[in-house]
Amino acid sequence: MNILLAEDDLQLGELISFMLKKKEGYKVDWVMEGADAYDYALAAHYEILILDWMMPNGDGVEVCRRLRKKGYSGAILMLTAKDTVQNRIEGLDSGADDYLIKPFEIEELLARLRALSRRNYAPIKEEEIHLLDMVLNRTSQTVLQDDQEIQLSPREFQLLDLLLQNRGQVLPRELILDRIWGYDTDVSIKTIDATVKLLRKKLGQFGKHDMIQSIRGVGYKCEN
Repeated sequence: MNILLAEDDLQLGELISFMLKKKEGYKVDWVMEGADAYDYALAAHYEILILDWMMPNGDGVEVCRRLRKKGYSGAILMLTAKDTVQNRIEGLDSGADDYLIKPFEIEELLARLRALSRRNYAPIKEEEIHLLDMVLNRTSQTVLQDDQEIQLSPREFQLLDLLLQNRGQVLPRELILDRIWGYDTDVSIKTIDATVKLLRKKLGQFGKHDMIQSIRGVGYKCEN
């Protein structure tokens, strides 16, 4: 299960991330600001978002409301020290599916995550992505342009898939690194740039030279 953790408390964030990965085997991306939580949630596929109420650059309630307004359908678990009934109502009314008050036992957090996962909020990904005369097929791991296959490495395919899922949206290099190579990887940011360069070269052979755009100092985006 893929989980996005948004928690600005360094000690608590490290503990939760460690326990989710080591005890349950979940894949965890961890951010510490509300703005990052919003961007990550929309840019990648997560079964559950663990969202702290009090964070810089967008508190949990604000992020939750914005995500639901945008159509985000993944499960959201709100973490907070606010324990009044009115606080709970505000958190749930913002779009959260569950609410856990700090301090809490890790075992209770894990149990709530298991319960949320059984509700199966996350939409199933489409088998194919169509972009004009290009078709990306996740089942066969192929990309066809006018019925001709573009030969891509597994990393290049994953990168193109991620960009196509979020076409029109800028994806930071750090997010791409987490989603394609993994949070604990030793791969450097330069590897992303090298992979993009190779992918562009292959797409260029089929007339897609400008499909992937560089956003200076940030990352990349894919245009129609």
